[in-house]
Amino acid sequence: MKRVMIVGGPGSGKSTLARRLGERTGLPVFHMDKIHWCAGWVERARDEKDRMTHEVHIQDRWIFEGGHSSTYPERVARADTFVWLDVPVGLRIFRVLKRSVVNYGTTRPDLADGCPERLDFQTIEFLRFIWRTRHSARAKLLAVYQEPPRHLKVFRLTNRVEFEAFLRTCAERGDRDLHGTGTV
Repeated sequence: MKRVMIVGGPGSGKSTLARRLGERTGLPVFHMDKIHWCAGWVERARDEKDRMTHEVHIQDRWIFEGGHSSTYPERVARADTFVWLDVPVGLRIFRVLKRSVVNYGTTRPDLADGCPERLDFQTIEFLRFIWRTRHSARAKLLAVYQEPPRHLKVFRLTNRVEFEAFLRTCAERGDRDLHGTGTV
C-alpha cells in the first residue's frame, strides 16, 4: 500500500480514515478540502484544483481523501488501493451537522486555513447538495468498485465495524504492505 484513494460522500468518514491510516502507515495524507477551498470558504478555480490534485497524484506515496471527481481517472490510475466509504445518507447528514456544531467557529485540520465551521445558510445548502447528489455521486464510485483496473485493490466499507476492521488489518500487516509484499 503506497497510494491510497479514499472516497465517499460528505460525512462518510474520509478524513478520519485518512488520518488514522496515515498514523498507522506513515504515508503522507492529503485532503481534497484543502485543495477545494481557500480561506473564507472561497472555492478555487477548477484548473487550479486540477493542477493541485495532479501534484499529489504524481508523488510516489500518498493517502488522498476526497472528491473532485473530474480527477478520479488519474487518481485511480496512480492509486494501488481504493477505499470507498459507502454509508447511508442519513448518517452522513447527521455527521455533517454534528461536526458543524462540535467544531463551530474553528477550522478542522482537514480544511484550508480560514474556513471555520459554521451553521448558516451555506450549511443548509451543503445538506441539500448531499441529498441531491446521493445517487449520482454514489454511481461514479460504484463503477470503479465494480470494475476496477487490474492493479487496484478495492474495499467498500459500509459501517463502523468494517471501518475499524480495515484499520486493524492494515495495522496488523504493517510494513509488509508498504513494501508491496503483503496484501490487505
